[in-house]
Amino acid sequence: MTVHFIGAGPGAADLVTVRGQRVLAASPVCLYAGALVPVELLESCPPGARLVDTADLDLDQITAELVAAHERGQDVARLHSGDPSVFSAVAEQMRRLDAAGVPYDVVPGVPAFAAAAAALKRELTVPGVGQTVVLTRTSARATPMPPGEDLRTLSRSRSTMVLHLAVQRITEVVAELLPGYGPDCPVAVVARASREDELILRGTLSDIAEQVESAGVKRTAVIVVGDVLTAHDFPDSHLYSTARCRA
Repeated sequence: MTVHFIGAGPGAADLVTVRGQRVLAASPVCLYAGALVPVELLESCPPGARLVDTADLDLDQITAELVAAHERGQDVARLHSGDPSVFSAVAEQMRRLDAAGVPYDVVPGVPAFAAAAAALKRELTVPGVGQTVVLTRTSARATPMPPGEDLRTLSRSRSTMVLHLAVQRITEVVAELLPGYGPDCPVAVVARASREDELILRGTLSDIAEQVESAGVKRTAVIVVGDVLTAHDFPDSHLYSTARCRA
């Protein structure tokens, strides 16, 4: 049978896609990370479904659950927070399923950076201000970053940057970004985006670390850096420009 990697969204249960909810409702086995996936989503599972919290499982144990379900002829809903294409650790699971001959597909979800932008009520690509978005993280207590992807290097373009899995190192992050962006660059930290306890902190590189530490934000947050956060005086997009419509 098939393993369905499903993007569960950023936190709010109703931000899962219609397709994701439909696949979840048809899968007799569901693997999910209890600390990240809203428990309300599990209510969509069919009666009697096998529910496996992967929070305390390693990759081999997770793979064993997926392969065992396949051998029983059962579809599996593998829920991942956000979208599977970004920082989800789906790639190594797919590699193991390929080796085991187990078929799988992917249902995209709402990524955390999109939920953060929605909470901030900002577009991350603003005409004349920023047209590039860099999605990245830091390497502390995680897989090392590839050469050339350190924050100092990435910040040289002054593109809009969104950092995942980095808020616990906010002081070090600020120190690495300051040479490229400068102390007055706007920054926002969105914790638990889309959830009832969502928290938004706004500031600049000169004061955001103090705000984060004072608020006690340690995880489940993204850092957004760039002039798009405060841009107001910018040209209209060519897509809707008056000159284009009259042409």
